[in-house]
Amino acid sequence: MLSSFNDPVVLGDVSSIPDIDLGFDKPRDKTRVVVAMSGGVDSSVCAALVKLAGYETIGITLQLYDHGAAIKKKNACCAGQDIYDAKIIADKMGFPHYTLDYESRFKQSVIEDFADTYVSGATPIPCVRCNQSVKFQDLLKTAKALGADCMVTGHYVARVGGIVDAKMYRAKDRGRDQSYFLFATTQDQLDYLRFPLMDIDKDEVRRIANIIGLDVANKPDSQDICFVPEGKYQDIVLGLRPQAGRGGDVVHIDGRVLGKHNGIINYTVGQRRGLGIATGEPIYVVALDAKNARVIVGPPEALAVKSLTLKEVNWLGEKPETEDSLDGLKVLARVRSTRPPIPATLSTKEGWKIIFENPETGVAPGQACVFYEPNSSIGELGERVLGGGFIAQTIKVWE
Repeated sequence: MLSSFNDPVVLGDVSSIPDIDLGFDKPRDKTRVVVAMSGGVDSSVCAALVKLAGYETIGITLQLYDHGAAIKKKNACCAGQDIYDAKIIADKMGFPHYTLDYESRFKQSVIEDFADTYVSGATPIPCVRCNQSVKFQDLLKTAKALGADCMVTGHYVARVGGIVDAKMYRAKDRGRDQSYFLFATTQDQLDYLRFPLMDIDKDEVRRIANIIGLDVANKPDSQDICFVPEGKYQDIVLGLRPQAGRGGDVVHIDGRVLGKHNGIINYTVGQRRGLGIATGEPIYVVALDAKNARVIVGPPEALAVKSLTLKEVNWLGEKPETEDSLDGLKVLARVRSTRPPIPATLSTKEGWKIIFENPETGVAPGQACVFYEPNSSIGELGERVLGGGFIAQTIKVWE
């Protein structure tokens, strides 16, 4: 049995705070809920809402990387000050809180993959790997081992449906929507998860935090990649993979060698600044050739991509009879979290492929391509997430 805790200490009038219904046909005080708490305002408000709604609440924070180093890094998550903040919230609201050391697992599943992806000439997306492995596999298993009926997170994404066969949609707050980072969530995981912020925007979250009197009400959002100090990801990669500093040629798409570089890990597709080359016209990184240590550059129009191939695809739409039956499906494809979904066609005859209706730019191997069902919005929610995968290869207009 869990030890008993006092009732929440709430400073303001809670009458305007939304009631959270997690969809179970049993008394709330008999429904055990694990809340993943990063120490930020979003997950803290989720935990408070769950507790105020009358559910048996357990908070869990993961320590994912070096505690001492994290204290020096501002606006990080899952380490240092944030662990302390999560514990303070749990104490205030009157529910148990545990910190689990997942540093070794995080290094293996997220940081090592981060380094290897850069070395391969691709651009990693560690937040997806973290959700895919540590949070929605390991932490979810822990939640089930504690006898929890579900696990709650502070992601801005929508879950619609009952106990089974739930559907994922874009959140009401489009500017905060995190469905792009959650495309790898499996159906079983989605059925077990709950997202209270699905129809709440950020301003409302901070308002709720202030009413409840949470110390993190005005805490800044996490910035950049949590485990990369001061944004210098190259230091992380070189520390793990020293060979990543191998220099080579900077080559124009017309074959001209324009200069030298000191490692392809210092470049990403779409980059314009910091190339150290003067050509009299704007040039951008359009591709990275890791095998030959070449940085390929060209004019802005050379960034246009007409199609791409995917690997590690996760499908969240209706279960098809075969993959081939999805061939020709019209979707909205999203290649970066900061870009809107655009019309495209899914091809599955020879692997998974996305063909854009109009060429897309800013597409980099290693990033995700997430596809949505057109015209599927519900109320204030966005389109339904059908699935997605990691971009394996791009086919550019000029190729």
